[in-house]
Amino acid sequence: MAGVDEVTVVVAHSERATLRVGELFLKVDSDRARIDVEVEAMRLAPVPTPEVRWCKPPVLAIAAVPGQALGRLGEPSPASPAAWAAAGAVIRELHDTPPPPWVGRKLVGLDAELERECAWLVDSGALPADLVDRNREIAEAAIRPWTPVFMHGDLQITHIFTDGDEVTGVIDWSEAAPGDALYDLAVLTLGHEERLDDLLAGYGTDVDRDVIRAWWSLRSLLASRWLIEHGFDPSARGCEFDVLRSRM
Repeated sequence: MAGVDEVTVVVAHSERATLRVGELFLKVDSDRARIDVEVEAMRLAPVPTPEVRWCKPPVLAIAAVPGQALGRLGEPSPASPAAWAAAGAVIRELHDTPPPPWVGRKLVGLDAELERECAWLVDSGALPADLVDRNREIAEAAIRPWTPVFMHGDLQITHIFTDGDEVTGVIDWSEAAPGDALYDLAVLTLGHEERLDDLLAGYGTDVDRDVIRAWWSLRSLLASRWLIEHGFDPSARGCEFDVLRSRM
């Protein structure tokens, strides 16, 4: 890594940190299992992924992928409708692949987790009770049986890169597991629901949009406390609290 001028902290909290050193990303993770999942998921996934340069737990080194992210949460996406459709086609290819062999998230206990997080949001004063109650009502539609697919598990808008109208890489696979296809679609369009039609133009329209909307509420309700406790701001423009308010 001779000749590197600076080290950039991409994201950092008590569990994980990602640093950019030139064209190399160093991911430091306290959980060895997450590193193992990320490496194996990238090996199995039939879509463009970063090149693994080396892995010496707790550090994983991967090459930067070309292009730009589809966008950022809280900002309009600069990507074209064709780029979103290309992302949809890539996600469909992933979901049509046999799921990975490890255990994914189960429905058991999700109701209790939702109740606990909703209570915290109200009791802490983070959100008003009527807003939380309305989104909890919507969110319950996502808690239903699903056929497990190869789910990325953290398919944020910053995790898909495109160059023009072509997908050049999908990054951050540590949450990959057998799971709900509509969760991936919901996370990618969280705060960018106006892009759902573009995404489905490539993915296919044989999806239940009400369940995607339910996952927008469910994911925002479940994630908000973690974000606050780890130094992130779900009340920032276009982020989780705005997503919840848009359901009213």
